[in-house]
Amino acid sequence: MATIFRTWSYQYPWVYALVSRLATLNVGGEKRFHQLPLENLAISPGQKVLDLCCGGGQATAYLIQTGATVVGLDASPKALARAKTNVPQATYVQGLAEDLPFGNREFDLVHTSVALHEMTPTQLQSIISGVHRVLKPGGIFTLVDLHRPSNWLFWPPLAIFMGLFETETAWQLINTDLGALLDQAGFSVIDQRLYAGGSLQVIQARAN
Repeated sequence: MATIFRTWSYQYPWVYALVSRLATLNVGGEKRFHQLPLENLAISPGQKVLDLCCGGGQATAYLIQTGATVVGLDASPKALARAKTNVPQATYVQGLAEDLPFGNREFDLVHTSVALHEMTPTQLQSIISGVHRVLKPGGIFTLVDLHRPSNWLFWPPLAIFMGLFETETAWQLINTDLGALLDQAGFSVIDQRLYAGGSLQVIQARAN
C-alpha cells in the first residue's frame, strides 16, 4: 500500500533526490551506488547500452561516460523529460520494461537500477525474458536492487524504508531468487554480490 511519502517522491524530484542520497550512504554514496553494477565490465565506444527504467537519468549519466551509445527507456514521460535535461547525450524512448520496443539482439549491455522491485512477479518474468531477447549473444544484463538482509541489524531500516516508500512488490522481490529466474530465462550469472548487510544485491549475468 502506497503512502504519501511515496507519492511525494514521484511528484517532487528533490524529495526523490534526498531519499536516494540517504539510502545510498551505506554503500558510500550515490556515485559509488551507481558504479556498483558496472564494476569489472568492459564497456567501450561502439557498444550499445540500454538503461532500463532510466527514471530521471541518474544512472544514465554514468553509463554515458563509458563512451557507449546509451538508450534510456522509461514509462513516465515526466521522468524522460528530466533525463533529457540531465543527460542530453543519450537517446530516450518511452515504453514498458515488460514489453520492450526494440529488435532482437540489439544491445551489448542492459542495465537497470532499483526498478525490478516495482514489478509484479509476472512483469518481472516478462522483463527478464525481454532483456534476454534484446541482448546480443554474450551480452550482459547488470542490475542493482533490494535483497533480503543477511545481517539482522539492517532489517529495521529496510523495513522502515519499504513501509514508507514501497509497495508489496518490493517485499515480493526480496523473497525472490533472481539468480534462478535469470538461469531459467537463458542467462548465466557471472557475478552476484551483496552490500549493506545483504539488503542490496548486484547481479551481472551473461545471455547464452
